[in-house]
Amino acid sequence: MERFEERRKATLERLAREGVAHHQNLPRVETSSEVVLKDKREICKKAISTLLVIQLAFSINNGEDYNESKEFISNLLKKYGVQDSLNALEKRIMDGSYSEQDVLNCTWQYECYCSLCWALGLIEESELAPPKSICDCEKAITLVASSSSFEDFESKCALRDVEEILDMVDLFYNYHWATVEKRFNPDLKLGGISSDVTFERRRGLEWLISKENDWHEISLDT
Repeated sequence: MERFEERRKATLERLAREGVAHHQNLPRVETSSEVVLKDKREICKKAISTLLVIQLAFSINNGEDYNESKEFISNLLKKYGVQDSLNALEKRIMDGSYSEQDVLNCTWQYECYCSLCWALGLIEESELAPPKSICDCEKAITLVASSSSFEDFESKCALRDVEEILDMVDLFYNYHWATVEKRFNPDLKLGGISSDVTFERRRGLEWLISKENDWHEISLDT
């Protein structure tokens, strides 16, 4: 049996156990010979930069002083050396050109960050899947706040094997299909998974194997 077939078989068996509807013939995801996994250092930088800008988005949402909050986050981005790892959305949050929707979208990046933390071995699989509720935000902050420098954070990370990551990509692809199909078939079983959490965590996982640097540019078709 080909590796993809083994992967999809395991995915479908898991979905059945979790009570999530599934489709037997979804297109296959890439194999390890077809993808280039982003390197550990790049993933670490993206995780830290995303987590920090999320905090500024929450400050904006809470009506706190923007300039003061921005200065605080800017200093942290420089401290960890990740100021060049921002995507377009995060840059708008940082330069003040954001919209109200941008702020909301940025806060949802907690779930993308969760996927990166799993890939870096910082959280367990049970904290990523099944995607029934939002991530533990307090723990998410602590993972970075407890690190004195970028090197300190990186030293705590152990990047998972590409096959393990592709297994999770396939699982979330199938989760996402179910949440989309639910819109057209209200009787479809989702096993309690959240459509929003599923979508954002899939975005983070797909970024790990994508050629795109900005995860908002990645197609998430089902």
